[in-house]
Amino acid sequence: MVKRRFWINRIESAWEHRNVIWLSGVRRVGKTFLCQSLDDIEYFDCERPRVRMMLEDPEGFLERHRGKRIVLDEIHRLANPSELLKLAADYFPDTRIIATGSSTLGASAKFRDTLTGRKVELWLTPMMSQDTVDFGNSDLQHRMHFGGLPPFFMAGALPDDDFKEWIDAYWAKDIQDLFKVEKRFSFIRFFELLMMQSGGIFEATKFAAPCEVSRPTINNYLQVLESTFIVHVVRPFSSRRQREIIAAPKVYAFDTGFICYFRQWDHLRPDDLGYLWEHIVLNELHAQLQTREIRYWRDKQGHEVDFIIQLRGKPKSAIECKWSANEFNAKNLISFSKLYPDYELMVVANDVEQPFFRRYNATMINFVNLSHLIEFLLGKEK
Repeated sequence: MVKRRFWINRIESAWEHRNVIWLSGVRRVGKTFLCQSLDDIEYFDCERPRVRMMLEDPEGFLERHRGKRIVLDEIHRLANPSELLKLAADYFPDTRIIATGSSTLGASAKFRDTLTGRKVELWLTPMMSQDTVDFGNSDLQHRMHFGGLPPFFMAGALPDDDFKEWIDAYWAKDIQDLFKVEKRFSFIRFFELLMMQSGGIFEATKFAAPCEVSRPTINNYLQVLESTFIVHVVRPFSSRRQREIIAAPKVYAFDTGFICYFRQWDHLRPDDLGYLWEHIVLNELHAQLQTREIRYWRDKQGHEVDFIIQLRGKPKSAIECKWSANEFNAKNLISFSKLYPDYELMVVANDVEQPFFRRYNATMINFVNLSHLIEFLLGKEK
């Protein structure tokens, strides 16, 4: 069994702060295998009737397993999962628990209110950089093409049937069971269009006609896809200046493999690499920073910066993604810097071996690779 060191370290670190961890992520991202790979763990699958019966007396269950390390997989299948986790947090602090389940449960107001201050939330993203090392294949183009779901990444050939099966399971188990979505064709068509147009400016009216639903329905579909981690809505950053875009978000697909599948890319061309690299960078930021509070910037003259980081305790940064540093044009970052001179200007490129600076008139821009970018944002740069 592959030991995903980055995530195991995150779990062990989280347990030092709270005894309850809520582990979320999309279907087949590896939550179950990650949990089972932990040392000294007792695993319970709440989809099994026998396990649910065992957990009907949550206090008795916790008493019998006091002081142990426990996984409660698919905890949303329990009648009252929040009660069990609240009991564990309040009365069994020496018992370590990881709970996985529906992303909808994790986002629900009742769940959040009940466990406020009692749990650590950990978002298991598609495979990030350390994962590819642990799985023995650091070929970035393979990661882009096959995607970051471990079973797909490890496939010997492009797993077209697995993509279809995943979509069917997502509809049946994540959508029909949890949301009031009735039109399968319309919803899946919207899903497909977002995968194919990933990273573009989102306008609901453009999707209404091809999906044969109204604009409000499209906005509802988007909320469903976002809450289940299938898309990431990256909203514009601005100070509401007259020259900036302040409303139109960009929507990114959760995984490069699905982008390639829906675009029917049998192989990756040079022009595809820069487009997919932007998604790889966003996935790494999500994994490392554990937040969706990442913005983009655009002004009404068409200047655009891929990602803006403005998080408490992190350097304020404007980030441009380029497959090769030679592809970079400084005009967008220079335009941004005129409005926001206190931001660090970063170009993250795949072919940068060591960080370096370039000066463009009075503007200094830092060129880094992905690992250097993360070190900088986490305050670990050498």
